[in-house]
Amino acid sequence: MGAHEVARTGYTRAVDVYERARPSYPLPALAELSDALGLEAGRTVVDLGAGTGLFTRLLALTGARVVAVEPVAAMRGRLAELLPSVEVADGTAERTGLPEGSADAVVAAQAWHWFDGDAALGEVEHVLAPGGGLGLVWNTYDDDVPWVRDYQDIYMRRAPAGLPSHREGTWRATLTARPGWGGLQERHFANPHRMSREGVIDRMLSSSHIACLDAAEQARVRREVEDVLDGHPETRGRDHVELPYVTDVYWTVRTGAGGGTQAPPPGAHGGSGAGPQTERAGSTFRVRIRTPG
Repeated sequence: MGAHEVARTGYTRAVDVYERARPSYPLPALAELSDALGLEAGRTVVDLGAGTGLFTRLLALTGARVVAVEPVAAMRGRLAELLPSVEVADGTAERTGLPEGSADAVVAAQAWHWFDGDAALGEVEHVLAPGGGLGLVWNTYDDDVPWVRDYQDIYMRRAPAGLPSHREGTWRATLTARPGWGGLQERHFANPHRMSREGVIDRMLSSSHIACLDAAEQARVRREVEDVLDGHPETRGRDHVELPYVTDVYWTVRTGAGGGTQAPPPGAHGGSGAGPQTERAGSTFRVRIRTPG
């Protein structure tokens, strides 16, 4: 089974545990992206590979019109149930089916590494209005923590050949080499996620290729996770643990095929240009967050 078929099959099987076990994203990360891309009432943002809508529901807080694009029917159905006010489309990043120039921004959270980078960028360029922006977001394990490193090893040892990861950087090379885009900006935010012991196990079982395993192998995975939790002083004997994530946020603005500069979207800023920065999840932010009606 190829890596992308693994994803489709795994996420179809694990939609309930995915929604239950996956972390959300810190509001300062949303604020940074909203400010950079000018997300506000009267503007349209497309959420590619929206899944069950973990980031979609945050995008809706900006007041922008949100269009969620998701190819997996089970995920799309759950998203529509949870967010009835959001427009949900059956499509892929490479073929959204959306009209030309219909979006002011395109965002992908926990998804871009699954896409065909060149084809997805071509579709983004088709969908974006002039001067529109692209935002990419990932929650990643903080594997500087020893127990998290051992936990992640359970996942990695079972990863099929060719399983994509945003950490290996192919997406970045493809994006930065493509003409017509501004410089890639990035920020990083601590995102600790307090979970029950069972939630930590569910988080592992929600991974696409783990969800594809047969029942016996999934039971082995469960035992291995329990062994990790029992083997480290930070997690041993605890009903709840903190699973530390870092939320990685990247954005760039379309400058046109000729590479000429255009005005950024309303309310947007281009970042400091000083390279990667990390903030605590509790830091303040400027963006106006609206609660959907």
